[in-house]
Amino acid sequence: MSPTNIRSDHQQKNPSNRSGNSSAKTSRSKVGVIRFPGTNCDRDVFEALEMVGLNPEWLWHLDRFEAKKYAALILPGGFSFGDYLRAGALASRSPVMDSVREAAQYGMPILGICNGFQILCESHLLPGALVKNASLRFQDQWVNLRLVNSHRSFGATLQPGASLALPIAHGEGRFYTPLDELKRLWDAQQIWFTYSENPNGSLQDIAGVMNKEKNVVALMPHPERAMQAWMGSEDGRIIFETLLG
Repeated sequence: MSPTNIRSDHQQKNPSNRSGNSSAKTSRSKVGVIRFPGTNCDRDVFEALEMVGLNPEWLWHLDRFEAKKYAALILPGGFSFGDYLRAGALASRSPVMDSVREAAQYGMPILGICNGFQILCESHLLPGALVKNASLRFQDQWVNLRLVNSHRSFGATLQPGASLALPIAHGEGRFYTPLDELKRLWDAQQIWFTYSENPNGSLQDIAGVMNKEKNVVALMPHPERAMQAWMGSEDGRIIFETLLG
């Protein structure tokens, strides 16, 4: 299937494009979900957003968009194209990322999950890098996170010290940055989450960070896979539902 056909298929399946649906929801609840070739957690994120009452809309990696149409943006997890070179390296150069950078400058809330975290780092919208796990293996397991600094949009009602149970699924999730930069991140309160038990060798147990302006955030665990009790945890809901204000 060609990229053009893929994008057309996404638009046809987008509930926000169906007659009578978009008029019922305002742009305040519209969240752009960015799709790259190979992304495999995008549908999970889309449905998680619908589950909490938000209005998700697909954004294709070859397109640019008007950032002001959206209340927030999410870069889902999965293996984006070109990850064989370096996770997120080619995706960060896609046309859609020009619009993401503009949105970041506006102060729009932007969330990266797993591969989305890698893409945001490669785009220099977040500090640091995600490198191979210390085990040199792909790791798929549940982890406990501790909130270090609250974010004003994603999980906004959580207080520092709060614990969340979320799953991870990555081979390159070990957060790294030079030690002087690491100290600066802690001093500037840019650490979002840490692992209670470090699964991948991330420096100082870091699982999520935010930018200096505190509007762009990302984490390696998958909140969209912890939305209902039968999944193993409902702790992921709070990351998304606080976007409703």
